[in-house]
Amino acid sequence: MLGHLGLNVADLAVARAYYGELLPLLGYELLIDGVDEFGYRPAAGRRGTYLFFYPAADPAPYHRDRTGLQHLAFSVAGRGQVRAAHARAIALGSTVLHEPQPFPQYPPPYYAAFWLDPFGFMLEAVCHHDRD
Repeated sequence: MLGHLGLNVADLAVARAYYGELLPLLGYELLIDGVDEFGYRPAAGRRGTYLFFYPAADPAPYHRDRTGLQHLAFSVAGRGQVRAAHARAIALGSTVLHEPQPFPQYPPPYYAAFWLDPFGFMLEAVCHHDRD
């Protein structure tokens, strides 16, 4: 199990605003909010990986044609949470890759939505249950 992930982002203020709106819907709470970093932990009662955000030395740390981190999938408790995260991502101006839906090519019941964050990272909210 991963303990934490560190993400280098081109604009820490943009990342702070974007993820501050999105991560609470995905079961995270703010852990640290410093000048040169911020981080989230799984909310009380949840297990998961801590996320830390740092300013990138390279102003374009990720692009689909470059190697590196490409995809973060957040497991959520129900399909309603997938839809809520997707709706918030749209409201934040994210590029939608896949609307909330079942994905029959994965073991059922796999229900997910995919989108891009402001830096080009592919994010996913996924539920492995039939419940809303």
